[in-house]
Amino acid sequence: MQEVTAQPRVVPEPKPKSYKSSSELKKRLWRNKLLYVMLIPGVLYFIIFKYLPMYGLIISFQDYKPYQGISGSEWVGMKHFSRLFTEPDFLNILGNTLILFGMNILIYFPIPIILALMLNELRGTFFKRFFQTLVYLPHFMSWVIVVSISFVMVTMDGGIINELLAYFGFSKINFLLSPGWFRPMYIIQVIWREAGWGTIIYLASIAAIDPGLYEASRMDGAGRLRQVWHITLPAIRGVIITLFILKIGSVLDLGFEHVYLLLNSMNREVAEIIDTYVYTAGLRQGQFSYSTAIGFFKSIVGLIMVMTVNKVSKKIGEEGVY
Repeated sequence: MQEVTAQPRVVPEPKPKSYKSSSELKKRLWRNKLLYVMLIPGVLYFIIFKYLPMYGLIISFQDYKPYQGISGSEWVGMKHFSRLFTEPDFLNILGNTLILFGMNILIYFPIPIILALMLNELRGTFFKRFFQTLVYLPHFMSWVIVVSISFVMVTMDGGIINELLAYFGFSKINFLLSPGWFRPMYIIQVIWREAGWGTIIYLASIAAIDPGLYEASRMDGAGRLRQVWHITLPAIRGVIITLFILKIGSVLDLGFEHVYLLLNSMNREVAEIIDTYVYTAGLRQGQFSYSTAIGFFKSIVGLIMVMTVNKVSKKIGEEGVY
């Protein structure tokens, strides 16, 4: 009997992967073309207002003169950075900035989470939407309006808070000029204006939680607090960490307008922060190179903080922001 030898199976050579991936990429781009068109305004915004201005960072290494331009100004290297770290007021300004940032992290940051959990517990649709709208509204007011409302309430001349203090037999307090009241006023205004708006992402994350988890926990006898602790908070933990990392990036960037509106000659010692100092040194005194060096320093610190906290979050098993 003749022995049959198995012939090796001939596998056709696949086309180069680059051709296939290129074709699939073109199809995907064409299929989602409208989405990419919608991206254009956002991409242009970041290119025009975020990336192109980075060219101006060059003047932080120059003795910049507007009439000479960037190309004609004298190169001075790290002179302005050295001045920044040897400035007598720098440590005080840096300390004020870090204290306000610490208050934002420790006091303000948890409040939108707590508020979102409370709003999620409201069962009536009407009341839930009503209170959501109520806490969202302050976000659409400018800081000028917020500070003006505070001024009317705490002023010594007819302010409702001081009038109540006087009515109950206490002495009036000059909140606006007292250095000790600047930081409490600052954080209260931040909470009132931003806490409601900060709940939006958390409420969206809570809405995405599988209702079956809550039903199963109720069958096991879990109350509302246990459901929040063991289901809701773990489900939104990734969102909380992501927003925390992004918040850390603004460690030296508290915003100019709010603090500047509260700043005066009496509370300057505790109210002067890096943003207001940049305005004073850069625009009012014309020290463009020095103020740019301060802004560059802020950006570097923010980048380092984001990278560090993101790496720590990955070490503990979270995804991070990249």
